[in-house]
Amino acid sequence: MIEEENGTRGRPDRAIARAEVFTFVEMFYNRRRLSRHPGFGYLTPQERRQRFRTARTLAA
Repeated sequence: MIEEENGTRGRPDRAIARAEVFTFVEMFYNRRRLSRHPGFGYLTPQERRQRFRTARTLAA
């Protein structure tokens, strides 16, 4: 599913389509893409969340 371009084939029902979109966003988009903003340090969203959680834990 991830190797294929999203939106190019039909899905049997809405639930399957939603599950595939969720999987794409969580497994590929959020983990591999880079934020193009220097204010975020060019980190992926997952890396930013992890750093935020670590900093919050250390500050407590």
